[in-house]
Order: sequence, then structure tokens, then C-alpha cells
Amino acid sequence: MTLAVSNFSRRYGGLVAVDGVSFAALPGEITAVIGPNGAGKTTLLNLISGVVVTQAGNCTLFGEEVGGRTPHELAQLGLTRTYQTPQLFDDMNVLETVMVGAHLRGRAGFLSSMFLMARSRREETRLEQEALAAIERVGLPAALLHRRATELAYGLQRRVEIARALAMQPRVLLLDEPAAGLNPRETHELAALVQTLALGGLVVVLVEHDMELVMGISRKVVVMNFGRKIAEGTPAQMQRDPAVIEAYLGSEQAEPTRA
Repeated sequence: MTLAVSNFSRRYGGLVAVDGVSFAALPGEITAVIGPNGAGKTTLLNLISGVVVTQAGNCTLFGEEVGGRTPHELAQLGLTRTYQTPQLFDDMNVLETVMVGAHLRGRAGFLSSMFLMARSRREETRLEQEALAAIERVGLPAALLHRRATELAYGLQRRVEIARALAMQPRVLLLDEPAAGLNPRETHELAALVQTLALGGLVVVLVEHDMELVMGISRKVVVMNFGRKIAEGTPAQMQRDPAVIEAYLGSEQAEPTRA
């Protein structure tokens, strides 16, 4: 069982944001995608998660071709993600925010559950329990359940977003710069959490600028520059690869802005 991306490409006018990128990610492992600013990493995640439609190439999820699927359809198949900046709701507390993830895979549907129609009340209770389990899984204290999510410290907001993703009971989790804005202690705790999730059987694809974090927890590293994959291998191999060294030390300042 795996996530396989083959020759993904996306162009915006004359700018090629992602250019023929291929890689595979396996359950129980962390596959990191790294590269200088603007290398196309977030665009690649957007293509995999259905936020942006690929113009070439295909994606296979556990043997099923999923090209052209919407984010909601992919979530139903077991793929979900987080974003560079936590996408939280101003008027929802922590429990409600995480329950949104559970609702996205619920049978009764989000709107009917929100209005507590009689046919969905039993499911509402079940989904709340799943949300509570996800909150416990990421180490959020129970005392925060009814705090407004957007009022929490940034590191806690990151955990809320990961909990919401886990409440969808995914098989594939895409993490877009989860350590951005975290202090060293929070980064260390995040690393431990991500490792635990992968060891639990998830396919984890990690986009991250913190090289100490990446090299410390990843099984495989995919390196991008100017929209292309320039190298792939173990962390130790990537640290010695001349193309990777050049991308970080010689190309970053000249690279055009890209998502």
C-alpha cells in the first residue's frame, strides 16, 4: 500500500511551478519534500491533495488512480493535509474544530449534524468521541477543549489542526511546514508526534524547512528546485549530494517566487 505520484506538472502562464515530479511514499515512513523557497513544494502538496488540478501526470492512492479528485473525495479515500498557516475557525472551540474533521467522513453529513437532526444524533456522539481521541492523540490537554482554537498559542494551534486531520482517520497525512513558527521545545515535541503517527502505520509526507527536523525523522528525502525533483534518497545521501548542496547554497537567492 502506498502513495505514488508520477510526472506531476503544473504551469501558471510561463512559469512552471511543478515540472514532472515523481515519488512514492510508504506506510510507516516519513517522506520529506525539501527545497529552497519557491521550489514548488507547496504546489506539489496542493496537486496531491486536490486543491489544485494537475495538468499532467497522475497520482495513485493504495492502488487506485485518484487524479482529478476533489479534496473532499480524497479525504473519503483516506488522504488529508495541514497547511503552512493553521486554518482554524474564529467562532469554534477546540473540540468543535476537531469535530469538523470527523464530520467530513461522517455518514449523516456536516450540515445535518450541526443542526442536530434526530437521525444524526447518535452519529454526533460517535464523532465527538473520535474527535476526543484525536485530541488526546496529539497531546492537547482536556482543559483546552472549550477554549476558542484561534486564541491558543501558535504551537497548540498546530496540534489542533493535526488533530482535526487525524479525526478524519486518514491513511495518508500531508504536513505543510508544521514546524514553522515553533520554538525548539515545540519542534522537538512535534517531531516526536510525527514519528509516532508514522510508526502507527500512516503514510506521512512532510514539507519542512527545518533541516534538523527533516534529517532527524525522515526515512526518505525528495529534493526540489525550480519545480523539478533534483535528488531523492536517505537523509545521509542528500546531505552529501552535490546538486542538493548547490540548490541550497548557490541557487536560492536567484530563484523566482513560486508557491
